[in-house]
Amino acid sequence: MRRRQVIKLLGGATAAWPLAAHGQQPALPVIGFVHASSPAQFGAFVDAFRQGLKETGYIEGQNVTIEFRWAENHNERVPALIADLVQRHPSVLVAAPTVPALAAKAATATVPIVFECGVDPVAAGLVVSLNRPGGNITGIANLSIGLIEKQIRPKRFHCTRATYKRPPPRRVCKFKSSKRGIPEKLSLLLRPPPRNEWVQ
Repeated sequence: MRRRQVIKLLGGATAAWPLAAHGQQPALPVIGFVHASSPAQFGAFVDAFRQGLKETGYIEGQNVTIEFRWAENHNERVPALIADLVQRHPSVLVAAPTVPALAAKAATATVPIVFECGVDPVAAGLVVSLNRPGGNITGIANLSIGLIEKQIRPKRFHCTRATYKRPPPRRVCKFKSSKRGIPEKLSLLLRPPPRNEWVQ
């Protein structure tokens, strides 16, 4: 989902906040924001978040309230932080990265959730599929698994057509990745060229 679409979702959710009783000052809609890290580490992230809301007409303190919760790199605190926000009946929950997103999904099936993570959200159990997330959750995933494979694949031709004056090393193209499944996917690409392609 594109950044602008996510911001529109946040705007739509906050617009749906019920007003207070007739004749009273309407309460501002609440956006619950939960992050596993600290504001010192992700200040730029928060600035961009506020700017995105501002671009769609939502300004903190004027027509929307943002309740921030930071786990300070202690994931065990995340469920309690989210439970506290859910009790405030927010219009939407913003959770990042994966641990808060999963905790938010477990905490509520009614409050809209927008997540940001660096893993495959389908494999992590956050969404049903990338095209149709399902339920009350959507968000942005910084996926690189597919891109890595596509970036490496063009190099296959150059690796398998390389010529040598002596037997090549066991692995011509060496690729390291922390992404699960990448080495297995690319195992065929890491083989040296066949012996008949060596230069004698």
